[in-house]
This record gives sequence, C-alpha cells and structure tokens, in this order.
Amino acid sequence: MSTGEYVPLRPIAIKDRSAIVFLKYGQLDVVDSAFVLVDENGMRVQIPVGGLACLMLEPGTRVTHAAIALAARVGCLVVWVGEAGVRVYAAGQPGGARADRLLYQAAAALDESARLRVVRAMYSMRFGEEAPARRSVDQLRGIEGARVREMYRNLARLHGVSWERRKYRADEWDASDVSNKCLSAGTACLYGLCEAAILAAGYAPAIGFLHRGKPLSFVYDIADIFKFESVVPAAFSVAARVARGDGEGPVERQVRIACRDMFRRTSLLERIIPTISQLLDASGIAPPAEAPEGQPPAIEEMTSGDAGHRH
Repeated sequence: MSTGEYVPLRPIAIKDRSAIVFLKYGQLDVVDSAFVLVDENGMRVQIPVGGLACLMLEPGTRVTHAAIALAARVGCLVVWVGEAGVRVYAAGQPGGARADRLLYQAAAALDESARLRVVRAMYSMRFGEEAPARRSVDQLRGIEGARVREMYRNLARLHGVSWERRKYRADEWDASDVSNKCLSAGTACLYGLCEAAILAAGYAPAIGFLHRGKPLSFVYDIADIFKFESVVPAAFSVAARVARGDGEGPVERQVRIACRDMFRRTSLLERIIPTISQLLDASGIAPPAEAPEGQPPAIEEMTSGDAGHRH
C-alpha cells in the first residue's frame, strides 16, 4: 500500500495447509513481496510459504532475515536439516508458545500417574487396543518395541521388500540399505509435520511422555502414533519400486514425493492437533486457566488461523 500502513496477515489454519517442502542449493529471500528460492543463476522459484506447514532446508541453502520473518508471520516452521533430512540441526518457531498449554503439558509429563495414563492412551491409539494392565512406562515401552519390530516385518513382507531390521547411522548414510534409507527419509518428513503441528498448537516439542530427554521427544511420541499407517507403507512401497528398477531419481526424493501425496490424500495434518488434545486429556489433569494478564491468541476463532499462531 502506498500509505505504508501495516496490514496484519491471517495465517491459514494448519489443518488446511500442504505438508512439507524440502529445499536446497539456493537462497531463500523475499523479492517483490514473494517468498522465493533464488539459484546461482538468479532464477527464482516462488514458494507458497503461507500454505505450507514446514520448510526443510537441506545443505546448500541460505536464507535471509526477510524470508525468516515472513515465514514466522505466516506460521510456517523452518527446519535446518542434513542431506535427505536424516539430521535436524535447528528449527524456528512458527507461532508463539501458549503459557497455559505449556503448563498443562509439563504438569502431565511431571506427574508419573498422569504420564502413565497418557502413554496408555498412546498405546491404544497406536495399536487399536487397550494397553496391558498394571504395566509401567518402561514395561509398555518394551512391549511396544516387540510389536513394532513385528509390524516392520509384516509390512515389508506385504510390499515384497527384503528386510532384516531397522538400522541406519546418520553419519554413514550410504551404508544403509534401500529400505532403511526410505524409512529414514519418510520418518524425517513425518517428524517435520508433527513438529509443525505441535508448535502451531502452542505446545513444546521437547516435553515428551514415552520419549524423554531429547529436543524432539514429544515429536517422536506423536509421530509414532501415525508412523505405521503413513510413512512406513509409503517408504516400503518406494523401496519395492526401486527393487523392480521402476523408480526414477534418488530414493530420498521419491519417498518425499510419496509422503507429500499421502499426507495430502489422508489429511494427516488435520488429525494431528486433535490427537494431541486427546492424549493430554487422557492425563486426567485439568488444563490451567489462563493468567488474567496473559496475551490472548492473536487470531481468534472467527479468522482462519489456529490458536497457537502469532503475528
């Protein structure tokens, strides 16, 4: 506007966004009010940042202050990752953390009884049945581990993929077999999607229940609920295609495209935030009331953004 008047943006609700875009070999900038990736020859590719949940920046990507500021304003998570997303180095925050939600999450994680109730709810969501009675968190973790190994074997057999076990090292990417490379690439996509949803809803990625002690513990908790209905079948499908000689291009890119299409087809992003609420409700702890002096959500129900977003 010629008057220079500031017009606040209204971010798209996280559930209505496309999932993830990986970028490399270029500079992210804002040119002529557009969010663009500029390559070494000056060619521009416009990125619809306001309609994305997450941008993953691989090696060879530079980013300007203007680009990060715009991504933050529209509520798009930016994550700096290694090649194919097998390492996560850092992440921005697409919205403002909600103090009431952080307190709620922390209270449930610190109370061992409440934590166990959340882990049991996670087990039920993941396997479609009640968790065994009178089991501790560690015991449930062991039971889950055995069932997860069996699920990998069954899905690999279903897709006709050779499978031994889940194994890879981020510092020795090329030493992994095709199936494990596909799984790692697909899991990285799911982690980015879950982290974007967690942050947009105002929660903390580090405060987990089954997983603990890592910056993305809660991301792993949430991703595990959806992994075997989403990225594992997609990864094994790509691995089977590569084994037949039908795939084109790097397997990591094939997996990312398969995950992108699957996320959109299944509306996975739309399901994640309600799932978080259901898990925390299972803790039995009442959410704390907001402080009277607390800042209200920048975007109200009548607008198109989620409560966790901030301008």
